Amino acid sequence: MNLARLPRDTRDTLFLLAVIGWIVLPLVTWVPVWTSVLTAGLLLWRGWLALKGRPLPSRWGLVLLLPFIGAGTLLSHGALVWREAGMAVRDAGVTIIMCLLALKTLELRARRDAFVVFFLGFFTVLANFFYSQTLPVAAAMLLGLLGLLTGLIHAHRPAGQPALRESALLALKMALLGAPLTAALFMLFPRFAPLWGIPSDGLTGRTGLSSSMEVGNMATLALDGSIAFRVKFDGDRIPPQSQLYFRGPVLTRFDGRQWRMTEEFETRGAAERRAALRVAGQPVGYTVTLEPSNRPWLMVMDAAAAPPELPERSGPGSPEIRRPRMTSALQWLAPIPVTDVLRYHAESYPDFSYGLPESRPFDPRPYLALPAGYDPRTRELAGQMRQQVGENNPGALVDAALARLRTDGYAYTLEPGVYGRDTADEFWFDRKEGFCEHIASSFVILMRAADVPARIVTGYQGGEINSVDGYWTVRQSDAHAWAEVWLPERGWVRVDPTGSVAPGRIGQFARLQAPEGIVASAIATLSPTMLAQLRAVWEAVNNGWNQWVLNYTQSRQFDLLRNLGLKDPNWRDLVKLMGALLVLSALAGIVWAWWERGQHDPWLRLLSRARRKLAQAGITAPPNAPPRQLANQTAASPLPAELRQSLHDWLLALERLRYAPGGKAGAKSLATLARELRRLRWGKSFER
Repeated sequence: MNLARLPRDTRDTLFLLAVIGWIVLPLVTWVPVWTSVLTAGLLLWRGWLALKGRPLPSRWGLVLLLPFIGAGTLLSHGALVWREAGMAVRDAGVTIIMCLLALKTLELRARRDAFVVFFLGFFTVLANFFYSQTLPVAAAMLLGLLGLLTGLIHAHRPAGQPALRESALLALKMALLGAPLTAALFMLFPRFAPLWGIPSDGLTGRTGLSSSMEVGNMATLALDGSIAFRVKFDGDRIPPQSQLYFRGPVLTRFDGRQWRMTEEFETRGAAERRAALRVAGQPVGYTVTLEPSNRPWLMVMDAAAAPPELPERSGPGSPEIRRPRMTSALQWLAPIPVTDVLRYHAESYPDFSYGLPESRPFDPRPYLALPAGYDPRTRELAGQMRQQVGENNPGALVDAALARLRTDGYAYTLEPGVYGRDTADEFWFDRKEGFCEHIASSFVILMRAADVPARIVTGYQGGEINSVDGYWTVRQSDAHAWAEVWLPERGWVRVDPTGSVAPGRIGQFARLQAPEGIVASAIATLSPTMLAQLRAVWEAVNNGWNQWVLNYTQSRQFDLLRNLGLKDPNWRDLVKLMGALLVLSALAGIVWAWWERGQHDPWLRLLSRARRKLAQAGITAPPNAPPRQLANQTAASPLPAELRQSLHDWLLALERLRYAPGGKAGAKSLATLARELRRLRWGKSFER
């Protein structure tokens, strides 16, 4: 099919439908299935009508679809106009806009109908950012915005077959002219929480750590290469790779199958928890860029004595309420779940102790509890080990268990099979293989059975440095589970039993890799390092987007004002600076319009100058008189013969410049004609 031979209306309609399909495509994963099916069906139907030259359907037929859309929206979201809590209003609004946009394409009978479609399209572009503000979505919506601007400009162009490419270039030019002002407004518009920002849906599922762990479920994270967070260390003081433990939920309660967090930290004060933590040496400073998880966990290295420095925010609540809090297990929690990219600074002390008896009386019972009737062989093994090392020797029991893992044929694997009821028994005696949570869970059960207080810590261990931007990238595949045991003379001590089974997992960061896809395998065959380099470049670009766009917070706005010379900036200074910028932009626009008006069609402007001079010499002509008519009137005028001849020749030269066959070949230039007009001797009575 040759699109160039189609009528202009058909080509314009197909282009507009393509743009609409592009901007609604990212919403398919967020709206109900029936919405996507209905929208696709309506757009395809409209395209078919345009190609076949068929008439548009009756408006009454389209009206009959509205009750169906309303009912579907109400059933899918539980709301149409208002709901007191949740994101139902937002989701319902996006669903309705998407359906109305598709419906309106079947009413493209006049230019005003096209304008409605354009502006519904602009609303749909904005709706995409309700759900995702990532760099790919932003790039896709920028392309969609240019497409809508192209269509809007094209709709104002005259009839015939103007090139769509010219409209696209004009739209690009307009976007580039507006880009500096847009960037300035982005940097200066005050970010008032919670008015600033895109609301996130706290019920949307995310991968990552949770408040519970069932033996076998963490292995799925090892196949997830998505980024959990990025770390930028201050200066050159980077801890050894074996110390990169980022603490997450600490699990204490065990029901035989699942480990859960305890809520004991709610009964203890922040001052008491911090007093129980003792640190030594110099801290390691770093900045974390945390991806959304819908969880309050703040990933920090062991152990952070001071709260992570969260971005400043304006809004209700005292500073203390908005600050992170520490649990009794050294985990830091944000005031609210992390539903957007979050950037914060923290300091950790690799040399620390926690939970010593003198800091607070220690109750071992929660860390010795085991469900009755589970793992009998593990309990028997614990008794045998106690007899071998002697009573009241917990350190020796830990060493004996680690020695068993190192020497008795245990293996680290992503596919250990489905464990039955007695998970620890199966690991220690039958399968002898598992992922980190199998190993950590079985180790903690063995320690508790041997009367050594123990618990499970989940988090992330390791990472890899990006050679492009210098950030350490920690992925979901770096999710890890390790153990902590309580020793009377040392308090809580980290023990990573996975390191005894697979030392490379902890020291050299040898990860269990998921099978590569066809494209990745082909690239790796051509160049083993190309895939890693491409990924590093992309992640560095994406990280730059997170750092400079998504994480441009109110505190960074104030830092900008401080750099501009303001000592104590606030939101009023932002408003003043933004107002001054808008005034200057308006003045610049006025100057530009005045200059542009003077540049409009220089040929007509030169003809107008000649007409004014002739009028002063007594030769009047209609405003629309062409150069030849003026030349004939000049030849019949009482002007001096030499001046009459010069004016006559000059006007005909001006006509040839505009209308001569073959274009401007052989004709004088406009600048030359302007100089000749100034040099003509008009006489003192009408010189200008």
